[in-house]
Amino acid sequence: MDATPRTYPHKLFVFLFLFLTFILTACGSPSNTNNSSPDNDVINVHISVKINGGYDTDQRDGGRPVVLIAAALNVPTEVFREAFSHVTPAGAGQEPDPAQVKLNKEALLNALGPYGVTNERLDEVSNYYRYNGSAGETWPQTPAKLAVVVTDGKLTGIKIVNGGSGYSSTPIITILGVEDVTATAVVSYTIDFETNGSITAINLNMPR
Repeated sequence: MDATPRTYPHKLFVFLFLFLTFILTACGSPSNTNNSSPDNDVINVHISVKINGGYDTDQRDGGRPVVLIAAALNVPTEVFREAFSHVTPAGAGQEPDPAQVKLNKEALLNALGPYGVTNERLDEVSNYYRYNGSAGETWPQTPAKLAVVVTDGKLTGIKIVNGGSGYSSTPIITILGVEDVTATAVVSYTIDFETNGSITAINLNMPR
C-alpha cells in the first residue's frame, strides 16, 4: 500500500471554501427571538407641540386688543380702558368724522398724558393696532414657534424657537405623543411692537 499522503487538487479546495462561505452568508447566524434583548429594543417616539388661540379680547373692549395697546403705550391696561371709555369710536367699516377724531384724541391725551404718552406715540400705536374686523382683518400677529426637547425617548422640555407677537391672551399649548404632561405658556407685554404679546416661557407640568 502506498503510504504517501494524499492531497486534494487546488481547484477542489477553492471550490469547497467558496461553497461553505456562501452557505454561511446566506443562512446567517441563528436568530435571537428574545424581544428583551438590547439589540431588539427600538425606541420609536413621536412627540410634537401645537399652539392654539391666544387672540381673545376682553368683552368690554369691543374686539380691541387693549392689553397690547396699553403695553405699547407703557400704561396699565385699566388706565387705557378708562381713558378709552370717553371715546366715541366710528362704526365698523366707517371712516371716523374728523371733528370726532379730534375730540377722541383730546380725551385720550387728557387721561394718558400724565403717564408720559405723547400725541406722536398715541398715533403710532393706534395706527399699528387699528384693523377692520368686519373685513376679516386682524391686528398684526406673528405666530410663535416651539420645539420639543426629547432625551432618551422622553420629553424633557419645550424650546421657544420664536416667541411670536400679538398674543392678546394666553394661547393653549398641546403636547402630542405623551400622556399626563401639560404645558402653560407665559405671555409678556412690552412697548416694542416686535415683542409685545410674545411667549417668553413654557411651564411644564410633568408627573413625578
